[in-house]
Amino acid sequence: MSLITLTTDFGTKDHFVGAVKGAIYSELIDAKIVDITHEISPFNITETAYILKNSYKSFPKGTIHIVGVDSELSKENKHIALELDGHFFVCSDNGIISMITSEIKPTKIVEINIHDRIESSFPVLDVFVQVACFIARGGNLTVIGKETNDFKKNTEIKPKTNQKQNQIIGGIVYIDNYGNVITNISKKMFQEIGKGRNFKINAKKHSFSKIFSKYNEVADNSAYSNQQYEGHKLALFNSAEYIEIAIYRSNLNTVGGAASLLGLEYRDTVTIDFINEPEQEFTTLN
Repeated sequence: MSLITLTTDFGTKDHFVGAVKGAIYSELIDAKIVDITHEISPFNITETAYILKNSYKSFPKGTIHIVGVDSELSKENKHIALELDGHFFVCSDNGIISMITSEIKPTKIVEINIHDRIESSFPVLDVFVQVACFIARGGNLTVIGKETNDFKKNTEIKPKTNQKQNQIIGGIVYIDNYGNVITNISKKMFQEIGKGRNFKINAKKHSFSKIFSKYNEVADNSAYSNQQYEGHKLALFNSAEYIEIAIYRSNLNTVGGAASLLGLEYRDTVTIDFINEPEQEFTTLN
């Protein structure tokens, strides 16, 4: 049985998702299809990469991932299929893969070349499904495309450090269903640059000097023992080990989440300033 996932910006109101699933079943009646999400913001490859990077590893090796975001074919936006970390991806070469492969190199990449056999204005349905089903049947990638080592690099969302190595400049790459904002600053980078120093996280007019490891730690902290915890802002390392700014027990239907309450938006800058401890002055005793 073949396992195929779908990640798109189609939404669920229109016919697109149903049509893609129908096309897969027409090719592979025993296929197992899993929806990762169809609620990607339109054409948002950064959001797509964040969700895929933090979900694909939960699936068994050999899973085929169809990515239907910014998928229209053009000279600048070619279609590719690749094997990465034991998984297969069928998508556009629009920078998504470079965001997923920051630490893992693809085993094989091909530029899909079956378009001359298929006339389509809906490439996810007509091209990506055909390629995914071909892979599911055990087909070799080089049959449906020309092998290449090149894919579009997107370094726009990578956080940077200053020359003195006392500041990380990052940004907001995703806002989740609770209104929490996720940055591109990883726990690994924070620890490597911070080296245990005191710090201040700055996001617009808001600042944080402590990072929690889980949401309910804010209620366990003695500094807030006499406060109402719900609605308290906090920074934490989320399950994907990125710095997240959240509102404890936020409710988008009533008071809102971190994005709306703190005025934070996608691509806003988030910085971390590391504070060097002042050198101790010693008096020499004679």
